[in-house]
Amino acid sequence: MLQVGIVGLPNVGKSTLFSTLTKKQVDCANFPFCTIEPNVGIVEVPDTRLKRLADISNAAKIIPTAIEFVDIAGLVKGAHKGEGLGNKFLSNIREVDMIVHVVRMFEDSDVHHVDGTIDPLRDVEIIEMELAMADMVTVEKRLANVKSKMKSGKTKDLEKEESAVKKIFDVLENGKMANTADLTDDEKIAIKEMSLLTNKPILYVVNVGEDAASNKNWSSPLGDNRMALPISIKVESEIMEMSKEDQNEFLNELGFEQSGLDRLISNCYTLLNLITYFTSGEVETRAWTVSKGTKAPQAAGVIHTDFEKAFIRAEVISATDFIELNGESGARDAGKQRIEGKEYVVQDGDVCHFRVGV
Repeated sequence: MLQVGIVGLPNVGKSTLFSTLTKKQVDCANFPFCTIEPNVGIVEVPDTRLKRLADISNAAKIIPTAIEFVDIAGLVKGAHKGEGLGNKFLSNIREVDMIVHVVRMFEDSDVHHVDGTIDPLRDVEIIEMELAMADMVTVEKRLANVKSKMKSGKTKDLEKEESAVKKIFDVLENGKMANTADLTDDEKIAIKEMSLLTNKPILYVVNVGEDAASNKNWSSPLGDNRMALPISIKVESEIMEMSKEDQNEFLNELGFEQSGLDRLISNCYTLLNLITYFTSGEVETRAWTVSKGTKAPQAAGVIHTDFEKAFIRAEVISATDFIELNGESGARDAGKQRIEGKEYVVQDGDVCHFRVGV
């Protein structure tokens, strides 16, 4: 399951965001092999198509796709040198697929800021510097290791690795993130297992005041090169205490179709380059997560590893057609069901029935 680490300086709203998210936690019985710890929450990816598909199929069970959020230990200046809980922070964050970086923009005299004043860009740069410094240590060690191996004889793989590590070293040395390095596809593969902190996708959640929660003309203080999402975490925590009907009414008044939390989850999904396909029948209607560009046999393998090897074909209907034509038989009669082979690239919203051999 995909892991998203929530990070931030003290008193920015990081833990409040996590505790609010976990109120949306899904039934973990639907996700085998998941051990839920106090700082981990498995949260549903919102998708209005799922229930509509389930209603049409008279499904006995609905299983959404989900993301695991991890509340990473707090960070302070000097974390890369072990300050505060720095070492714990860095070891935990290396395991996640992406980072949600919570930044404070709200004013509240009762909530002290660790640096005394509210400055979102400064706070972001503090954490980015800590991540970059930690990565610099990793990269220097890796570069020394590669050069040592090359003394015994150069290979194409070692040359690709050396080239990638040098490029990353250069951008880190210039105060930039590893994900800004111009790497070839082969170079990206060569350094993938390094799990560099600054090579992970980052979504910046700017924790705004209550008065700014509905401001659709909000301008990010973090510059154009950072993906930022304004959310009033205090407002979101209050929304989660409301009934579903009251939530919808409140959001309509603010002019939003989704809550800030749902927008956060959807943005994580997008930033990780993921799509959803569905399986739907009387037993269950279920959403499945795959990377954009995944072919049908590999998508079938997400359901069960044997399905990839035994794949024969996929019977595919778009969710839109499935809903509009009232299910599989209606879509088939209207000529909207397609038979796809091994080279078919699964699309977001596909309702798939995989045929596999014994």
